[in-house]
Amino acid sequence: MSTESGTLPSRAPGVLARIGGALREPRFRVWFLGQLTSASGSMAQSVALSWVVLERTGNALWLSALTACFWGPTLLLGPWAGALVDRYDRRRLLLITQPLLMAIAATLSLLAATDRLTIAPILVLSALSGATTTVDAPARQVYVIDLVGEKAVASAVGLWEVALNAARVIGPGAAGALLATTGPAACFAVNGLAYCAPLLVLTRLAPSTVTPPRGAKRGGEVREGFGYVWRTPLLRTLMPMVAFSGLIFSMGIALPPLVERSLHLGGGGYGAMMAAFGLGGLPGALLAAGAPEPSAQRVRVLALGTGASILCVAWAPATPVAFVAMAATGLTSIWFIAAANTLVQLRSDPGLRGRVMALWGVAMTGTVPFTGLLVTALAQHVDARVAFSLSGAGLALATLAGWRALQD
Repeated sequence: MSTESGTLPSRAPGVLARIGGALREPRFRVWFLGQLTSASGSMAQSVALSWVVLERTGNALWLSALTACFWGPTLLLGPWAGALVDRYDRRRLLLITQPLLMAIAATLSLLAATDRLTIAPILVLSALSGATTTVDAPARQVYVIDLVGEKAVASAVGLWEVALNAARVIGPGAAGALLATTGPAACFAVNGLAYCAPLLVLTRLAPSTVTPPRGAKRGGEVREGFGYVWRTPLLRTLMPMVAFSGLIFSMGIALPPLVERSLHLGGGGYGAMMAAFGLGGLPGALLAAGAPEPSAQRVRVLALGTGASILCVAWAPATPVAFVAMAATGLTSIWFIAAANTLVQLRSDPGLRGRVMALWGVAMTGTVPFTGLLVTALAQHVDARVAFSLSGAGLALATLAGWRALQD
């Protein structure tokens, strides 16, 4: 008894130390706060754009077009963006992409304020934003290692998921209040101002001491990235798993039909289901930040748990069961994606890390325009439960197919 009572308390400080491991690096602390502000602004802009598109067109199909315009560039340009991240200093790249995203938000705000924000400029600016994000996202992910080193990557990725969960609450909440009081122009303006924080941080941070490896000759970098992922069993297995998990984070596609047609709930029920996901996601992110370096076996278990919880949501016999399963989905999916992200970064060749993370983005979000159409078609012509099951069943099958590669 005395041994165990001494062991259990000693574990808690170790977990707390790992959660705050990245925060012990002063550069990461200021970077983290800047990214929290920026993510909240981006969430607010996303909500406002969807609202404006639906209000101006009255046709939900235009929301699919908006999704395709934003995520399509990731699918088309992702591999080349990764090559840029590997070849050039990540901080300098971010000092280009972040002002561009700020300018796009300012343009949206100006057009909305002057009542000239029609569907055409929305789609064009969304495509420009998507193309910029295609470079910005892998640059931000790899830059974290430049800031904290490889030993604190798990903590940094977990804390980023904590920030995203907070942004999922702060951003839409702010957007709802602004849409109801001042209109969409204010939402876009807030997002533009939110980029001031990370830009200020970037200008104050010293240039990275890590010199990005040059890798292959120009022109062969993209092919080298594809070849490296294909030749590495772990990466080759994780990419399709990430693709199926990407649908989980596009709840606006699969969840509304399930809530309306199968659970027979209204808009309040949809909001409550999203809240349940976030409620579970926060401890999932903290568990990811407090865990030691993830193993492939842990990622395998988390993937199967995520797939099972999604299927429980889809086929829940009663509404309370669906809410509990949704919270479980938030916990397991956030923990899974953070653990898998950390594992991919740590197991990748440093000279190819940017290309690998760009392909991660292609798998996770670049495929959403196509998988989203499939989910929409299944919900419309087959059954909403079947449509919501696609992500969970696909993730479970991809995990089982790559079982041997996820042994160590």
